[in-house]
Parts: sequence; structure tokens; C-alpha cells
Amino acid sequence: MQPRNMSMSGVVDLAAVKAAGEAKAKAEQTRAETARQGGGGAVPPSALVIDVDEAGFERDVLQRSAEVPVVLDFWAEWCEPCKQLSPVLERLAREYNGRFVLAKIDVEANQMLMQQFGIQGIPAVFAVVAGQALPLFQGLAPEPQIRETLDQLIQVGEQRFGLTGLTVDADADESAVAAPAPAPGPGPHDAALEAAVDALDAGDLGGAIRAYRNVLSDDPANSEAKLGLAQAELLSRVQEMDPQKVRQEAADRPDDVQAQIAAADLDLAGGHVQDAFGRLVETVRRTAGEDRDAARLRLLELFEVIGPDDPRVTAARTALARVLF
Repeated sequence: MQPRNMSMSGVVDLAAVKAAGEAKAKAEQTRAETARQGGGGAVPPSALVIDVDEAGFERDVLQRSAEVPVVLDFWAEWCEPCKQLSPVLERLAREYNGRFVLAKIDVEANQMLMQQFGIQGIPAVFAVVAGQALPLFQGLAPEPQIRETLDQLIQVGEQRFGLTGLTVDADADESAVAAPAPAPGPGPHDAALEAAVDALDAGDLGGAIRAYRNVLSDDPANSEAKLGLAQAELLSRVQEMDPQKVRQEAADRPDDVQAQIAAADLDLAGGHVQDAFGRLVETVRRTAGEDRDAARLRLLELFEVIGPDDPRVTAARTALARVLF
């Protein structure tokens, strides 16, 4: 597994958005499969801090991350800073009581994992959320900073992937700790979605749009296809734009709805999510009739690119409601 650098509070990365949508869908499938098999019950406190090796990484980390954020502590016996940091992380794992799981990885015994995560020095702390890896910090850090990072991680898990953590029972049977359910098999649209992703990666935006629409014609609620279609359509709209010209026209003609819509597309494609949303909310506020509808509908389309669970979408929906009603 190659780790993906996901920002928890920065601008949008369209590739990361696509990966997040895929990961969320897989996490939801895994949770449903766990529930179907009668899993997802309470775990003992000992399940909150585990030792992980390369052989068990997929089961103990990747699959478990569909239920709860997994924090990775890369350490070694000879590393003195590791001996200071690890007890703090272990104590916090128990204190947070199932909001995350701490997985300890001895780099001496797991060199391949160290290389895959690109670790240059230890201690190094990463997290895996719904199968997606992100760096947290390297070296010693003060406990308040660690707590703040963990709080942000948990918030991302809840808001973007619906991960609510594990239920911990101090009296649970230690021998009854269930392994995560096996990852679900391929779904009916996996081949079509994979073809759409391949077309998107190859720059064939028209092919990607057609493939996503084909999936949605059969499964209108498919979240991965809706996200992918919104992304492909955005990229298709901005690929021929002259950014300098578009931004100048938007500045010169604040009442031109199409100029504001084009600038909002550029804002979002460039990672300026709140600027894009704010521009269109303000355009909706200042217009009426068909112009207002055009700005409102484009704003709803951009919400699909980011995803309904993103807090920036939630805030913009509230702002839109205020100007509409």
C-alpha cells in the first residue's frame, strides 16, 4: 500500500477527493458486511493498542480502518525518543476509548512497511482512515499538539467517512476479539467504475463522463459515480479556460452570472473551495430568476465534487439557505 498524503484542513486535491469517495464507499460496504455477519460488537481495552507486522497489515490496519481511524506508531527498540512517545500514544488510545486504534510497528522487523510509507526517521506517526494513509507527525511532540492532531483525525473520520469508532467493554472476553470482516467482493459496477477512473487518469474526460453516466443510469444513488461525474465535468469545463482572462472578466463584471460561474469553477479546480462557494452564494444573493437558478444549480454541482459530508459544504449550504429564504 502506498500512503496518500491527505490534508485534514487544507485545499481540495481532486485526486484525493476521488480517492476519498472510493474509500468511503468501500468503508460503507465493509461496515455493512460486518453487521450482516454479526460483527461490530464491543471489544476489550486490549484491542485499542496492537502490534502489527507486514503479514497482518491488511487485516489489522486496512480492514480495521473501515470501522475506526488507525494510528500507526513506527518505532524501534534502540530509539530513545520512541520510548518517550509510545507510552503517551498508548495512554491516549485508552483514554479516547475506541475513537481510534493504535497500531505499533517495529521498523527493524518490518522494513518493507517503513519503505512503503517513505519514513526517513523515527518515531514517525501516520494514520489510516478508510484505507487512506496520511502523515500525522514525526519525532517527539508535546501532548497538547498530539491531542489536537488526534481530534482532527477523529473529526475527519466521522465527517468524511462516517467512522464512529469502536465500543469498548472493560468486561469483554479477551479471547472473543473478532477480526475485521473480509473486504467485500467486487460490486456489479466495479468494472465500469474502474474504466471511468482509467479514462479520467488518461485525460479522456468525455469517456469518463460517459462511463459514470452509464453507471448512474442503472444505479442513480451510486455515490462513487456521482462524485466521479462531478469531478470529470468540472475538469472538462476548465481545461480550455484562460485563467487570467476568466478572473479579469469576473472582476470587471461582478453582475455577469456566467463570468462568476466560470471563475467559481476555476476556484474549485485550483483548490480554493471556500472562495468558489462564497462567490456563488453571493451571486445567488444578488440575482433573481434564471440567473439565480443558474448560479444555484452550479453551486449544487460543486457540492458534489467535494462531497456532502465535508464541513465546507455544510457551511455553504447554510449560507445558501439564508440568501434563498
